[in-house]
Amino acid sequence: MLAKINSCSVEGIDGFIVEVEVDISYGLPAFNMVGLPEASVKESKDRVKSAIQNSGYTFPMERLVVNLAPADVKKEGTGFDLPIAVGILVASELIPHEKVKSYLISGELSLDGRVKSVKAVLPYALAAKERGYQGIIIPKENANEAAMVDGIDVLPVKSLSQIVDFFSGFADIEKYQIDSTQRAMRDVAYGIDFSEVRGQFYAKRALEIAATGFHNILMTGPPGSGKSMLAKRLITILPELSFKEAVDVTRIQSILGTTIDNNPLFSTRPFRSPHHTISDAGLVGGGSKPVPGEISLAHNGVLFLDELPEFKKSVLEVLRQPLEDGKVSIARASMRATYPSQFMLVAAMNPCPCGYLSDPTGKCICTPSQVQKYRSKISGPLLDRIDIQIEVPKVAYKDLTAKEENEVSSTIRKRVNSARKIQETRFLKSSVFNNSRMQSRHLKAFCHLDTDCEKILEKAVDALGFSARACHSVIRVGRTIADLESSPKIERHHLAEAIGFRSFDRTIATLG
Repeated sequence: MLAKINSCSVEGIDGFIVEVEVDISYGLPAFNMVGLPEASVKESKDRVKSAIQNSGYTFPMERLVVNLAPADVKKEGTGFDLPIAVGILVASELIPHEKVKSYLISGELSLDGRVKSVKAVLPYALAAKERGYQGIIIPKENANEAAMVDGIDVLPVKSLSQIVDFFSGFADIEKYQIDSTQRAMRDVAYGIDFSEVRGQFYAKRALEIAATGFHNILMTGPPGSGKSMLAKRLITILPELSFKEAVDVTRIQSILGTTIDNNPLFSTRPFRSPHHTISDAGLVGGGSKPVPGEISLAHNGVLFLDELPEFKKSVLEVLRQPLEDGKVSIARASMRATYPSQFMLVAAMNPCPCGYLSDPTGKCICTPSQVQKYRSKISGPLLDRIDIQIEVPKVAYKDLTAKEENEVSSTIRKRVNSARKIQETRFLKSSVFNNSRMQSRHLKAFCHLDTDCEKILEKAVDALGFSARACHSVIRVGRTIADLESSPKIERHHLAEAIGFRSFDRTIATLG
């Protein structure tokens, strides 16, 4: 007899339906599995057989074939254990077939028939809702995560026998539900605040502009000037995650199995800070079985690269396309995965190899050629994609000991949110969501420059040798500064301030 069970797998961060076909026919006892199963899926044969027998049911001693369709896509993970076991019991006529069709099933089986948790349940639930299934049957440990998707029945199970009793009509499985407040975004307590940063008013201004337009930023300064401290507090002034953004962040974490049981929906923007020894695959994703890298884990948040020139050049260069496209595609022989990577790059570096080039005490021991070689580790194409480049000097003693209160993060965030609303209105009918993503056509439509602005930009291009991309970066930052002042057009002083945020270009022009 033939049975068909609906299950799911992931491609990138999206779930896709896998039809588990089970056929039992006369012949010598055999258990064959086809449909490009990887090692963990192939091993399910032994788990499924023991689980069925230890749950008190008879495993068919005939020829058994399991096909995972579509057969041209590689299947991985342990979530196929449960649908395969249910398919065998349906094909053995222990479970009626009609009722099973309405549900998507996923779960790992232990040898005694218990159902264990699996990864990527949120993408599975979203796929089930999109395809119109009545509900999803998943392990009890994953119920909270699946219930974040509204409009679909979530049936959590503990054992294989519980599913058999449910489909046979002997028992019900209570639907798992959460109230709307659990789906709502919660107030966030960061534990850190911008008010803790003493001095550095110029750097704070630059970070506020960066947060408003979601611009990439590079901070150059001596050790101890507060670059890392500033970067870590950037998320406290970024706009709160929308529900859609939170779902996207949670989907990536769900694929890796790192969601939180009691509150799986992430309510804070990610902040990732990988060490400079990270590999290409660790940063952008990859491996024999592609998994998201740090840039995807930082999606809708911040990727902080401290000591930027210490990263391998090959690692830095692979950032160029994701910074431009907002996604990364990883191709392997049997599969292709695309992960989102719309992150805000925040980088920090010393001004020279010894770190004290800008120190007023004159401690630097580096020669001009050493400084130039050190800074040349950051390629021009990568630098062009960083809209804001600032110098962060050492904090003066009077600023460290100042008595007055600094501006708190919540106050800055209010200004950022107000400017973001202006951007939302501007891009309402567009495919971009913030100023940093504007392309040439958007600049033409939303960033008209008057004669004075054209002249000041032309002088800057001639003096500093801006590329076309760097020139567009200046205009985008100028538009963000204008938004912070609620100005409908870019004024001369907006553009002048934006040009001032290209300190790295000025330094290279001087060294050259």
